[in-house]
Amino acid sequence: MHAIEAQSLTKTYPGGAEAVRGVDFAVSPGEVFGLLGPNGAGKSTTVGMLTTTIIPTGGRALVGGYDVVEQPLLARGVSSVVFQEPVVDRSLTGRDALELHARLWGVGSKQRRGELTQALGLAELIDRPVSSYSGGERRRLEIARALVSEPAVLFLDEPTVGLDPRIRHELLDVIAGVRSRQELTILVTTHYLDEAQRLCDRVAIVHQGIIVALDSPRALLARLGEEILEFRVDGDPRAALAALRLKGLASGDAFAVGARVTVPLHDHGAGDVLAGLETRVSEISTRVPTLDDVYLQLTGTELAEAA
Repeated sequence: MHAIEAQSLTKTYPGGAEAVRGVDFAVSPGEVFGLLGPNGAGKSTTVGMLTTTIIPTGGRALVGGYDVVEQPLLARGVSSVVFQEPVVDRSLTGRDALELHARLWGVGSKQRRGELTQALGLAELIDRPVSSYSGGERRRLEIARALVSEPAVLFLDEPTVGLDPRIRHELLDVIAGVRSRQELTILVTTHYLDEAQRLCDRVAIVHQGIIVALDSPRALLARLGEEILEFRVDGDPRAALAALRLKGLASGDAFAVGARVTVPLHDHGAGDVLAGLETRVSEISTRVPTLDDVYLQLTGTELAEAA
């Protein structure tokens, strides 16, 4: 049985806005699965449907084998979620926040809360008011709170958004550590490329409410080969790209956005490609591809700009 399953999952809001347009994916137990895309791509709406806070317009979703519409309480019982916006009361201490959550839901033992406090690096903070926590510390507390019930599935919606690079790096270590300590399925949404590559076994690239690619980060990168050539064209970049394809110097995965052309170097060297151009070029460089290149090739929009 899959830990998470989405079947033609759709959400259309009043007025006809299609946030999610028929997504399909399945997540195996113990897998870390990423939804990668810019703000507005439909990632958070998908998580909302999977966590029963948003009612799907169409399709079906299962969490732990339970239908999120027909069996919402059972689906919630096997999962936890850390939303983008903090939900812990800032007037409480960290310890009070964890104990209140455990009492309200009738879950978790004192020993369990103590283990989470140690595992997530909260031991020195736990008796301080949450209002005194930094952004990264609050996120760690939110994750500890979500894990009190020992869920089989954990949803992390943009877990590091708004954090500075150092705190983001530390929190990614925490998330990786949580995954290594217990059999836990994690679905994480992000528009940060390094998070997807570092955390996820597989990534679904989401664009305008649909999944445009789904595979492991390594396999997605392999589509563009080991090296790409980039250059800026003085003229029509699409005409230059078409000419390269006609000469067999660029394949179908080459693309142009704005004045910049990107050519994966599969069977030809950079010199061969440049020699085949009949227009002036500048800002020439070669480098290894990134997930941003994959996203750009699939959607025509740079992920960092779209986010």
